[in-house]
Amino acid sequence: MASTIFRSFQVHPFLLYPTSLLGRRNGVLYCTMKTTQSQPATQEKHSPQTKVSSSSTQSKKLNKIAEDYEAVIGIETHVQLSTLTKAFCGCPYNYGSPPNTCVCPICMGLPGALPVLNSRVIAFAVKLGLALNCKLSLNSKFDRKQYFYPDLPKGYQISQFDVPIASGGYIDVDIPVEYGGGHKKFGITRVHMEEDAGKLLHADNGTYSQVDLNRAGVPLLEIVSEPDMRNGIEAAEYAAELQRLVRYLRVSNGNMQEGSLRCDVNVSVRPIGQSKFGTKVEIKNLNSFSSVSRAIDFEISRQVQLHREGQEDQIVQETRLWEEGAQASTKKTVTMRKKEGLSDYRYFPEPDLPMVILSQEYVDDIQNSLPELPEIKRRRYEKMGLSMQDVLFLANDKNIADFFDATIAKGADTKLAANWIMGDIAAFMKNEKLTINDIKLTPEELSELIASIKDGVISGKIGKEILFELLAKGGTVKGLIEEKDLVQITDPAEIEKMVEKVVAENPKQLEQYRGGKTKLQGFFAGQVMKLSKGKANPGILNKILLQKLNSKN
Repeated sequence: MASTIFRSFQVHPFLLYPTSLLGRRNGVLYCTMKTTQSQPATQEKHSPQTKVSSSSTQSKKLNKIAEDYEAVIGIETHVQLSTLTKAFCGCPYNYGSPPNTCVCPICMGLPGALPVLNSRVIAFAVKLGLALNCKLSLNSKFDRKQYFYPDLPKGYQISQFDVPIASGGYIDVDIPVEYGGGHKKFGITRVHMEEDAGKLLHADNGTYSQVDLNRAGVPLLEIVSEPDMRNGIEAAEYAAELQRLVRYLRVSNGNMQEGSLRCDVNVSVRPIGQSKFGTKVEIKNLNSFSSVSRAIDFEISRQVQLHREGQEDQIVQETRLWEEGAQASTKKTVTMRKKEGLSDYRYFPEPDLPMVILSQEYVDDIQNSLPELPEIKRRRYEKMGLSMQDVLFLANDKNIADFFDATIAKGADTKLAANWIMGDIAAFMKNEKLTINDIKLTPEELSELIASIKDGVISGKIGKEILFELLAKGGTVKGLIEEKDLVQITDPAEIEKMVEKVVAENPKQLEQYRGGKTKLQGFFAGQVMKLSKGKANPGILNKILLQKLNSKN
């Protein structure tokens, strides 16, 4: 098979294996694989799909399904590590680089090229294994997985088989309130190190495919969960927590759109009360958490419908793709290929790499370097009295959590700091497409702003004006207050003069107010605020205003 496929390679426009690697024109290598089929090489023709209801009725159908059938879901997650170089060679990897410019003889699988393990891969694997509460293997090894595809130039993948670096862990997940809330614990079967394959780019007409080997050899950690999830929401939240965790640990950027975090979902269904698992189907091509949830719910419905029609034998162990159609009715899973078994991979120990031997001292040093993890941070925020909505928002992004922690460390009120960050600051970042690290506001100045409003130095309205100035341009709260003369007016006599002036200038509105239109109080308060340039103390203003409006004199 290998010789047949390689005979079909044609130059387009450069040779895959040029006579001199140093003489690459423009530094770009392309490889084109011409196929005789009118569809991508990795996708088989599939029989027409059983119709499943649109998303508008999906929720009702799933509730009905839950009465008779149980879904069993596990996830295999590939995390691309943020190392400077690849797993077994010195090539850097930069997402978006021109095709085949981040390659060398080792990651291209050229004869005689030997791998050398990147030590950062081990450090990151240990770090993630500890964070997932796993038991570490102080002695582990690499294996060859005979997994031949055109984007895997060696014809095998260097991975770990029977002795992974970490196993037997778990991860804690808080389900958002809008999805029912609650706390879930999902088991982790194993975490193992491996290398990534390249990427196939299929022509629209299906007559040929191009291969980009930039990604070949990039280090991955594969995280295999226990089959503990029962619906799409749980699976999506599990995946989101993994993304959160790898970002907290800074072992990966976790960007799904770049392929830095990829989820392959295994779904089976069984009648309620049955202990034996149903036939497992794997779903690929899930590039967002919403896709994970929708694809699982579709697949559950598809399998249950086949069960109810007495066609459960048509559920076969296979790999399916999730197709995100524009319409709800076109979102579906389709057959990609029949699933290989362990015997098809023909694992054996990698002869070119030594054992990975860890000392307890090495593990302890990494354990002591771990940051406060998302689960621990959420529990700490809960003890501060924050709502679960606040907790989930603040702990979702480590940088936002650090900003919040630094703000309250300066003495700011916990709830007020959370409100400012989740409200006006979050809105500003969204509108300007900035991160918390990009804004000019510092935690010290946010704490000072909150204190200035709380102490009555400035009003809440002026506080917002100062906030946006600080977010965009920086500076200090005290400096802006002095520069713009924004100190709040708290002298009752001065405020009374402004109230009398506004009331006198609006006799018609005063008559309407005294005639029963009491909502006009807001009109008068607004006029006084306008006159005071927003500096009048709202409490004193409203007290004096009510006295004047209700006075018969």
